[in-house]
Amino acid sequence: MSRIDDTKDFIPVRIAILAVSDTRSLAEDRSGGLLVQRLTDAGHVLAARHILPDERAEIAEQLRTWCADPEIDVIISTGGTGLTGRDVTVEAHRDVYEKEIEAFGTVFTHVSMQKIGTSAVQSRATGGVANGTYLFALPGSTGACKDAWDEILAFQLDFRHRPCNFVEIFPRLDEHQRRK
Repeated sequence: MSRIDDTKDFIPVRIAILAVSDTRSLAEDRSGGLLVQRLTDAGHVLAARHILPDERAEIAEQLRTWCADPEIDVIISTGGTGLTGRDVTVEAHRDVYEKEIEAFGTVFTHVSMQKIGTSAVQSRATGGVANGTYLFALPGSTGACKDAWDEILAFQLDFRHRPCNFVEIFPRLDEHQRRK
């Protein structure tokens, strides 16, 4: 059973938030705002925040830029994970991933099923790793972002979470690049 080990120190993670939308401005980005509030309340650091239109190449370029930034550990995007023609965030993420965290989408679907029933099948939330950085693509709805943070990311981005978490393996994410 998962738990927080209070004998360990909390390690803040530097998180960038990317909103993907053809219609919203950064000021109107409620989902990104919710994530900023959640991550800072948890003790993490907002490393960057940006909004882009639903353009696959632009999204992938921003993800690559942030993955190359040593001041960013995690990237969370919101929006563009649905089924419509303009929903290209998942494809942009997969253009960047070195490895996909396939279970993230599965667990997100399980969490969503408890809240919205079979409508959860319409989301393509995904997670992956690139250049030692975690990337997560969440739906644009505030409810979905709240569920993903509260039920998955808050635990996996907490070094104290047991039996395991994403933070403890940060040093090993890019070990393949250090081998000679």
